[in-house]
Amino acid sequence: MGGWVVFAFGGPSPCLQSARSRPGPKLNEPAISPFRTQTSPVSPRHRRRDGQSILFPLRLFTTAAMASRPSRVLGSFGYDLLLGSIAAFYVFMVPYTKVEESFNVQAMHDILYHGHHLDKYDHLEFPGVVPRTFLGAFLVSTLATPVVLIMSLLHLPKIHSLYAARLVLGSIILLTLRFCRIQVRHKFGCQVEAFFVILSAVQFHLLFYCTRPLPNILALGLVNIAYAYWIRGSFYATLNCLVFATLVFRCDILLLLCPIGLELLLTRSISLLKACKWCIPMALLCVGLTTFVDSFMWKKLTWPEFEVFWFNSILNRSSEWGTFPFHWYLTSALPRTLLAAYPLSLLGVLLDRRMLFYIIPVYSFVLLYSKLPHKELRFIIASVPIFNLSAAVAASRIYNNKRKPLWNLLYLIMVGSIIVSLGCTVITFLASYENYPSGYALKYLHRSSQPKDNMKEQWVHIDSFSAMSGISRFCEDDFPWRYSKEEGIPLQDFQLRNFTYLISEHTTVDGFKCLFYVKGFSRIRLQTALPLIMLVTEPKVYVHGNLKDWDQIDKSWPGCL
Repeated sequence: MGGWVVFAFGGPSPCLQSARSRPGPKLNEPAISPFRTQTSPVSPRHRRRDGQSILFPLRLFTTAAMASRPSRVLGSFGYDLLLGSIAAFYVFMVPYTKVEESFNVQAMHDILYHGHHLDKYDHLEFPGVVPRTFLGAFLVSTLATPVVLIMSLLHLPKIHSLYAARLVLGSIILLTLRFCRIQVRHKFGCQVEAFFVILSAVQFHLLFYCTRPLPNILALGLVNIAYAYWIRGSFYATLNCLVFATLVFRCDILLLLCPIGLELLLTRSISLLKACKWCIPMALLCVGLTTFVDSFMWKKLTWPEFEVFWFNSILNRSSEWGTFPFHWYLTSALPRTLLAAYPLSLLGVLLDRRMLFYIIPVYSFVLLYSKLPHKELRFIIASVPIFNLSAAVAASRIYNNKRKPLWNLLYLIMVGSIIVSLGCTVITFLASYENYPSGYALKYLHRSSQPKDNMKEQWVHIDSFSAMSGISRFCEDDFPWRYSKEEGIPLQDFQLRNFTYLISEHTTVDGFKCLFYVKGFSRIRLQTALPLIMLVTEPKVYVHGNLKDWDQIDKSWPGCL
């Protein structure tokens, strides 16, 4: 497996490097040529010849080592380049965002482009159901500022700034995953680490979501660090990271903190008194920090995650957005997320009893979350790294025993399931690509509509559906374009307003002509003929032009027939 890793990622793995760093024979000891089969001491008359035979390849190795620094860099960061390349591919192919990401996306835009002018911030006009913290948006925006400044000097469209912000976020998450992966290598070995990377790479959701500014993803960065400390045995640091994630980014990480903390107490890995000494100051710091920053940004006294906890858990208002049965995470979300790693993770617990220490709290996290009626895949994405670790342990054991009877069958099944997982990931990506129709609609409108009079404002109204399915402030262009997301306008009243264009889910609007529509993903259809799997799309978003502005709509638009 080590040799395969070297070939695949362009350099020696850290495991092989550590093997090469072992001390050789001492100066006065006779050197044994690797090509000799005898074990007798070297005679004096052959000592010089043998010394030359040892020194010559040694010189070659030294010269090659000096010339192979790029290879060593690839050997150290090859896994990160692999995962980072896949995540970056998702960013550039699917740059738009949806309603779940809207707060942090708009917050990053406003921090980058409006600075201290709070009155221009989107959250004051569209506050959403519950407030969210600005701390994650501040971190990402601060790191992305130099790149965005260069883009502004080059007069690049603002969508490029969204690329930069998402790539920064993805880099943060993947760096925390790297820290976790290094601890996996130290505890379970390089081969388990390699399978951990392979299984993560062939899954869609982890790398697709890691660049998306969701509160769950911001919390995932801290959870990855917590997992790394957990695997390393730094249990109090583990609890501190989870406390930070719970109080600042996602209150539901409490469902992960409690099982891990209880297990550490029951196994006497920590003491309750010392845990309180570590966690209470961290909790006070987190509450103070988020309350201070977010109260200033929201212009009212607020602790965002407490309000989220009250809304979702105490009032159970989240169920208004749909519900699923108790078993949904176990029978739908996890199989789609983990793919081949799902059955392997269960097998890993049976093959390596050490995994029980890690799987039981994470599995408890999923079960506790299942009691909440409203369910989304992103809610349990924090469990994925540990499930992947258990799956990697099983994959490594199967690989090592693949020449034995029964094990070779398991090996073939494992390889086949990984290939199938890759195919499922491709299909899911293609479906996701078609899942942001309003973003593509606004992009096409900007490209196709060139105002004859650049001094005349072009007002675009974006309805609620379009604002939730791909459009953010990063998609907007400069003058003469102007945008409105005003809600509650009756359909028949649009002709009384001065909007030049409408981006809407409605096929017809009085006083407007439908210029074109954009299709979006509808469902997957299985068929007997090739291709066996078809992605079915249907019109989702319609762009209408005001009949009063005939000079703008009298063009070769595709139409909506």
